[in-house]
Amino acid sequence: MRVLIVEDELYLAEAIRDGLRLEAIAADIAGDGDMALEQLSINSYDVVVLDRDIPGPNGDAIARHLAGEAESPRVLMLTAADRLDDKATGFESGADDYLTKPFALRELVLRLRALGRRPAAGTPPIVEVAGVRLDRFRREVFRDGRYVALTRKQFAVLDVLMTAGGGVVSAEDLLERAWDENADPFTNAVRITISTLRKRLGEPWVIETVPGVGYRMST
Repeated sequence: MRVLIVEDELYLAEAIRDGLRLEAIAADIAGDGDMALEQLSINSYDVVVLDRDIPGPNGDAIARHLAGEAESPRVLMLTAADRLDDKATGFESGADDYLTKPFALRELVLRLRALGRRPAAGTPPIVEVAGVRLDRFRREVFRDGRYVALTRKQFAVLDVLMTAGGGVVSAEDLLERAWDENADPFTNAVRITISTLRKRLGEPWVIETVPGVGYRMST
């Protein structure tokens, strides 16, 4: 999962980002509405954690903008206002979920994962390919019935590959989906993660390398 945090309180935004990264959720930060729109035009996100009161286009305006897009990320709106009327306005603007400040990071993570289980494309929470079973909610992976212990990053990479429907995923796409905007495009992190992921899953290898193109799950 990749998340955009739209929050003008930098310390709070960085705390949320660092906490999400510990949960294998790649996260970027936008400090105002204009920056958020720019980030959304460049990168692909699964969920936008959107503070309602931000400089520039506010949270309601950003939500309405996303609601008008054909393929847009889910919106989890943050606000200090907890009145029902305020929440109703947020939902009417296009928010998928609502969380009032202050909040527990654990609750935010649970809500993000719940939103991630029902993306616009209808990807199911459990995916099975070539004997590999991945459960997003429980964050478990099994190979032919055998539990496979994975790191957070290995799980994220496998998730991207398995939901590609047998298609080839480039190293650049993996960096975009499983890492965040600070990832070095010249890093060998993808190659190393794929190599260790293959070993964890065991033989016969189920992740194929397509020379010069990327990687895909073998069917």
